[in-house]
Amino acid sequence: MNPSTRRCFLKGGAVAGATTLVAAPAIAQSMPELKWRLTSSFPKSLDTIYGTAQTFAKYVAEATDNKFQIQTFAAGELVPGLQALDAVSVASVEMAQTPLYFYIGKEPALAYATGVPFGMNHRHQESWWAFGGGAELCNEALKPFKTHAILCGNSGTQMGGWFRKEIKTVDDLKGLKFRIAGMGGHVLARLGIVPQQLAGGDVYAALEKGSIDAAEFVGPYDDEKLGFYKVAKYYYFPGWWEGGAMLHMIVNDEKWNGLPKQYQAILNQAGSAAGAWMLEKYDSVNPAALKRLVANGAELKAFPQPVMEACYKATQDHLNELSEKSELFKKTRESHDAYMKELLFYTQIAENYYDNYLLSKMRKGG
Repeated sequence: MNPSTRRCFLKGGAVAGATTLVAAPAIAQSMPELKWRLTSSFPKSLDTIYGTAQTFAKYVAEATDNKFQIQTFAAGELVPGLQALDAVSVASVEMAQTPLYFYIGKEPALAYATGVPFGMNHRHQESWWAFGGGAELCNEALKPFKTHAILCGNSGTQMGGWFRKEIKTVDDLKGLKFRIAGMGGHVLARLGIVPQQLAGGDVYAALEKGSIDAAEFVGPYDDEKLGFYKVAKYYYFPGWWEGGAMLHMIVNDEKWNGLPKQYQAILNQAGSAAGAWMLEKYDSVNPAALKRLVANGAELKAFPQPVMEACYKATQDHLNELSEKSELFKKTRESHDAYMKELLFYTQIAENYYDNYLLSKMRKGG
């Protein structure tokens, strides 16, 4: 579905879903005029992630004949990038665009709202969110913060980050100061890494000054924009700490509950449409960006198998400990893992075999 068609669907679908008895012009006339503020956890330079927030706001405006306007602000303009959830919780802004795993120190189960180490890929995650109980579980985790999550985007599987030195063995991780968000940092700490959680706009300066030794962010397109290849040579893959990173629009509960049902429907549909735009954009721009990075001197490397195995074991140990401490975490993990098992059973038969066959042909020049 192209963007123009998607916007038409968004507008028509929201109106049609609201009622079949009232004509669209009457609905538009009866809806209140609202102006909200949206704070993002990302800088404007990241035109795909931050652009998703702008696209979301654009779709909402178009679907409401500009009656519902959402003004977007980059990280730091209103609120620091890592405090977006706090700002929505206390209603200093109506909503935020943020990865919820930034806040696992407040509630560990929120890790599953974005992505956990060795977890599901983007398609599997979003299926779990919509049909496997993921939305209900993650919104249960948000209740103490008086907020509601709307799914709005996914990065796909990410890269493993930029390192000043090669990672050949597990011992090479010890003492490494690594910018990494979410639960991956907690897992790597078990292997000797010193995790650093920094907002996207602060990473380059820290890497350049040497206050960190390595950094992961998203993937080639964003990493190129942030310039990491200029200050760290080795580019590792995969970003196993999240099979795909879901992003959300977080809305203050009181503001959400006060919306007309039509506006709630429009926000949900705008989230789906803008989220699709985000992933489509990344699929379009990442391949060429990766080629440019390699041409500019980046050395592309896979994490060695022994390192992957050590990380997988450390992940399971960490998840087991959290499951023992939190019933909500345990319940969310069991739901996630059972769903992942079913989907992997199917995709190995269908898509994985097909993709691997085409890759073999490509490598042979066929």
